[in-house]
Amino acid sequence: MNDPLTVIDRLRRTTDSIVGEADLRDRLAAGRPLRIKYGVDLTAPDLHLGHAVNLWMMRQLQDLGHQVVFLLGDLTTRVGDPTGRSDTRPVLTPAAIAANASSFLDQVSLVLRTDPSVFEVRRNSEWYDGMPIADLLGLLGQVTQAQLMSRDMFRARVEAGREIAVHELIYPVLQGYDSFAMRSDLTIVGSDQLFNEQLGRHFQQRLGMPPQVVITTTITPGLDGRAKQSKSLNNYIGLTDSPRDKFGKLMSIPDHLVEPYARVYTELPLDTVAALASSADTGGPAARDAKLRLAAAVVTRYHGAGAARSELQSFQQTFTHRTQPTDIPTVVLDHPVTTVLDLLAAIRPTETRSQLRRLITQGAVTINNTRITDPTTPVDPVELTVRSGPRTWHRIHPSADGTGVPTNG
Repeated sequence: MNDPLTVIDRLRRTTDSIVGEADLRDRLAAGRPLRIKYGVDLTAPDLHLGHAVNLWMMRQLQDLGHQVVFLLGDLTTRVGDPTGRSDTRPVLTPAAIAANASSFLDQVSLVLRTDPSVFEVRRNSEWYDGMPIADLLGLLGQVTQAQLMSRDMFRARVEAGREIAVHELIYPVLQGYDSFAMRSDLTIVGSDQLFNEQLGRHFQQRLGMPPQVVITTTITPGLDGRAKQSKSLNNYIGLTDSPRDKFGKLMSIPDHLVEPYARVYTELPLDTVAALASSADTGGPAARDAKLRLAAAVVTRYHGAGAARSELQSFQQTFTHRTQPTDIPTVVLDHPVTTVLDLLAAIRPTETRSQLRRLITQGAVTINNTRITDPTTPVDPVELTVRSGPRTWHRIHPSADGTGVPTNG
């Protein structure tokens, strides 16, 4: 399983803290495959590069023969994780939970190996659906009100006068017990999940099992350089983003993010990362070239060197030579639209209308080389070229009957 110190040193590049590091060294030295807990609630199936930091660390361990146990929190999703929330989460339908589970599996397979020798899928409804109420009360009896209220976001909600539903207080207990039920040796999480996973160690020890090791990972800001990556803020790079979108978004980041992004999101040697950081600090063409190297490294990791070369050439053609790309996709729509916002909603169906409205008002949309900033701008049924964002282009053609195409005169 490789030398424990070497394995831990490799993981440390994207590690914030390790709870139980001595246990991790001992378990790696023992030579048996570790069971690595990767638990998700099925509320938001859009994974981004921030989530992938944890996945790549797990992938490194999979390549050494360790097993990722992918826990789909179908039961706890019905409860709702209160982490980072100022209000109670809405309850999802069973159909929505099932659809999100399928999407999660598709996305994690972009990084994780899914062959059965190193990947197992579990659902926590397996042990909770059949748990007698007396057993559940027994679990709750092992955690005090003071322990739960020590969590900062619970305290913040109380101080702000916001209600906390009882089922939200139970959520950390359920997530903690998951670690016992699935016999977790190790879990790799963001620092916002440390409280819940510490409860996992608590239950394992109380129930006669060695406590899991908890690794918390580095969290980087989103594309705006401030808040962490979030779909609602439209400041993230999705795992399912195209090579072009990944490349273009990385070219838009503030200069000071080059170093943390290169360190956390790539496998570039650390001396190369330091050189890129120095170039970014210089600003101007040097910073631009550092971002080109960063963007190429990220695209290579997810899509291969060929895709990275293609996107680098396309970016240079578009921005250095100020020309349109030669491979603009053509869209023919079969339903009428009346405004620019409707047009973007039709050609970018995976994004919300609020995200698209923000894109327009920020001046990131041009139609036939004319910048549009008003989402209500009318469109006419003629051919046009739409640019939405730094590198997203579409050619729009009228529908067969000439009435249903979103175009602009």
